[in-house]
Amino acid sequence: MTRYILLTFLLVCAMAAPELHSQEKLGQTGFQFLSVGVDARATAMGEAFTTLERTSAALFYNPAGIARLNSTVDVRVNQHKWIADIQYISGTAAMKFFNGRYGVVGLSYLILDYGEFLGTRVADNEQGFIDTGTFKPTATAIGLGYGIELSESFSIGGQVKYVHQSLGSSVVPIEFIPGVDPEDLETTDQDYSMGVVAFDFGTRYDTGFRSLVFGMSIRNFSQEIKYEREGFQLPLTFKFGVSMDVLDFFPEMSEVHKLILSIDASHPRAGPEYVSLGGEYIFMQMLALRGGFVTNHVNDAAGFTFGFGVSQFGVGLDYSYNPFSVFNDIHRLSLHLTF
Repeated sequence: MTRYILLTFLLVCAMAAPELHSQEKLGQTGFQFLSVGVDARATAMGEAFTTLERTSAALFYNPAGIARLNSTVDVRVNQHKWIADIQYISGTAAMKFFNGRYGVVGLSYLILDYGEFLGTRVADNEQGFIDTGTFKPTATAIGLGYGIELSESFSIGGQVKYVHQSLGSSVVPIEFIPGVDPEDLETTDQDYSMGVVAFDFGTRYDTGFRSLVFGMSIRNFSQEIKYEREGFQLPLTFKFGVSMDVLDFFPEMSEVHKLILSIDASHPRAGPEYVSLGGEYIFMQMLALRGGFVTNHVNDAAGFTFGFGVSQFGVGLDYSYNPFSVFNDIHRLSLHLTF
């Protein structure tokens, strides 16, 4: 049995090679803010997070990961400034009842502030436009998740979330009439706010060989929506991952040290396939050093990621560093409480 597990693990690693024959798929989805990682621990590991569990942060990656929560309550708050000074504030919370006998319930939220913009529209004057005042685009996502252990080896989870984005309003003609100058058409204010219900699903399987785990997740499944003529879907992403604490082979070290290695292979709807590699060294459950590498990722900075975490008495702080070659580097902070 052990040989078959190891063979499967090696096959997964081979299939996850970055030079897979992938299609170039661009511009097929909207609400792309959902593709940006928010948790400092996960992003420090290159977001190779599909199989990692026991914290509420799993709601952003694989909801099956909350099924075996470490504590009765886990709360996490995240903050970072994305490219173009876009502010991300997010968080998760999870609670288990009756020691997890009936599963674990979780909540997640994500709030974006795009900043303030000056609005204009075309006009028949010397400048060619007139000012329409300022507007502030926003985006939010609020989710309710649930995870449960079906056996000692197998966990499942899901999350339903409401995702909303507001891009302000615009002055548009009520009806286009051939041969009539657009300036002479009757107009109305069109509000560009849109909301949709989306779903995340995930599974996690503990093989029983040391700490070797397989996991799968599908995120941002939704119906097609549209602002005007062309419809789009949310950034649907399928992920398959494996992870293991390699120090399980050295029992004399595993009580004090942990070294988790994780690999995720991702298939996004709007971009090429990519692989995430992550590692996390933990000393006495107090200090964690993390690193990751992301290949061929068009939605985030491809390359190395780094971070660390400190935790004691149920309080912890995580930090991650995500370098960019064109934009400013990204620094993420996460605060977590457990009790």
